[in-house]
Amino acid sequence: MFDFVRDHKRWLQFLLVLLIFPSFVFFGVQGYSSFMDASNQTVAEIAGGEIKQSELEAAHRQQIERIRQQMPNVDVKMFDTPEMKRSTLDGLVRERVLATAAAKSHLLVSDERLAAELQRMPELAKLRGADGKFDTKAYGDMLAQQGYTPASFEAAVRRDMTLRQVTQGVTGSQIVGAVVTGTALDAMLERREVQIQRFNMQDYMAKVQPTDADIEAFYKAHSAEFRSAEEASIEYTVLDLEVLKKQVTLNDADLLDYYENNKKAGRYTTPEERRASHILIAADKDAKPEEKAAAKAKAESLLAEVRKAPGSFAEVAKKNSQDPGSAPNGGDLDYFGRNAMTKPFEDAAFALKVDEISNVVESEFGYHIIRLTGRRGGDVKPFEAVKAEIVAEVTTQKAKEAYLKEAEAFTNTVYEQSDSLQPVIDKYKLVKSQAVVRKSPTPGAAGPLASQKLLDAIFSAESIKNKRNTEAVETAPNQLVSARIVEHKPERVLPLAEVKAQVQERVRVEQATKAAAKDGEARLAAVKANANEVLSAPQTVSRTQAQNQPRQVIEAVLKADISKGPAVVGVDLGNQGYAVVKVTKLVPREAADPDNERAKPYVAQALAKAEEAAYYEALKRRMKVKITAAGSTAAAASAPSAGG
Repeated sequence: MFDFVRDHKRWLQFLLVLLIFPSFVFFGVQGYSSFMDASNQTVAEIAGGEIKQSELEAAHRQQIERIRQQMPNVDVKMFDTPEMKRSTLDGLVRERVLATAAAKSHLLVSDERLAAELQRMPELAKLRGADGKFDTKAYGDMLAQQGYTPASFEAAVRRDMTLRQVTQGVTGSQIVGAVVTGTALDAMLERREVQIQRFNMQDYMAKVQPTDADIEAFYKAHSAEFRSAEEASIEYTVLDLEVLKKQVTLNDADLLDYYENNKKAGRYTTPEERRASHILIAADKDAKPEEKAAAKAKAESLLAEVRKAPGSFAEVAKKNSQDPGSAPNGGDLDYFGRNAMTKPFEDAAFALKVDEISNVVESEFGYHIIRLTGRRGGDVKPFEAVKAEIVAEVTTQKAKEAYLKEAEAFTNTVYEQSDSLQPVIDKYKLVKSQAVVRKSPTPGAAGPLASQKLLDAIFSAESIKNKRNTEAVETAPNQLVSARIVEHKPERVLPLAEVKAQVQERVRVEQATKAAAKDGEARLAAVKANANEVLSAPQTVSRTQAQNQPRQVIEAVLKADISKGPAVVGVDLGNQGYAVVKVTKLVPREAADPDNERAKPYVAQALAKAEEAAYYEALKRRMKVKITAAGSTAAAASAPSAGG
């Protein structure tokens, strides 16, 4: 088929024009219009503005792609549902509502606040080297992998900060009174005295023995659950930097040239650092002139004192320096590099000789007297010390250059000689690997077999039918993979003979669960008939002290109505069995309970979230938000929101 297409390309182009153009003229205009109408349908209205179906679809694709990047092994198809689309739409509506509110309130984020926010991000802090310099190239590369440029990322952060300002006025001003806090804590930390009798499913497993008829009946009712997944035995080959690195040859002359060029740029020079002590007489930059003059005069007098007796510098610093961080240590600031200190301080420190004392240096913090106590770094590493590093860098550089040249040839070869991977393997000295794969990455999969994109190509109808090479698939940066199916096994219902042991175990669990529930329900009836029945020794439980009881038991205990006396309830624990619970009394929360203080932040957070949610709903009503069902499967999955 591929050979026929290649040999008759021009003829086929002419045929396609003859077939497609008339059908487009007579039928395609209406279909195209329908498609455009669907993409232009309104799925939400906010303050007179609209969100179109096309915007929703684009946002949902972006959301799925973010999930794919964060969890490469997850089956993203599970997120392409009406419920998830509705969630995406809700997010778009929220963003539009808050953006409109921010614009009406003239809320802005200054460059200074944006810079501070970026500096606080842990992932960006890692890009700052030991010398304090920020690696802008690594920053750009990291953002590019996420589909951002520095400008677009910073714009997104600024926008997020702007939107947060809308609700911060509500959440940030939350004042929770003692009565409200106490009531919330009573509800959260409520304790109850209970008696519990468990009927555990495991205790009944030895008492049940399924018959062949039981097993067959269960299998027939649940046969769809006993299916083998579709799978394929494949062979594949990989062209990537690791392969090409092995084919790179280097000579010492090239390595020495690389060393010399980078040495001139300061690449192999260790960062220069200084160690200094200082005496600070604080003076705010906005202080009155007379206050600054007094501070400077004091600094000048201390300078004269330490110059007369340099050995007293540490003692003078302890007594007079107004820097609380260094004064107790005699003014010692330890070693620091360039860009670590304020500019006037740095310039003065790096200009001093060891044991030399500076003149009075003015900065935005006040007046400094600096004594240089040590220096290190600034040495150039010899070639032999960095040769291994250079070999690795040059090898990677040359491999990348080779990859740019060979990627297209690899792609063409696996397509043009699609009956086998051997030609491309021989051409590039690659390795042929074999594996058994399914439509989604298996747990723990790594490398190319963790790529959903590659698996989609393997399980395409064309690949399954003809067992030809897949197209070259980029499974990672600088990595191309082609695979072909050797044997394909479609999904099928497994015969009972193959899964009898699994079915038998499922039937035993089901029968044991029913037996446990039956005895539990009988015990429940007996206890309800006789209020004096004792189930077990009493114990006190709460949300924070579950006493190893299942969540269902704790929920049932706290829901039980004991306003008219003890209550008896039965709790279905599913495959765990059954529990009969007698709730005898309410146990007051203790004032000394350590959970009181631990829970207060959560109470405040919950109340703040409730206030934020109420404020957001009020904004939606004010902006007349309306989510329409027409044109949106996401919208159709849920009723219109409040205010619609």
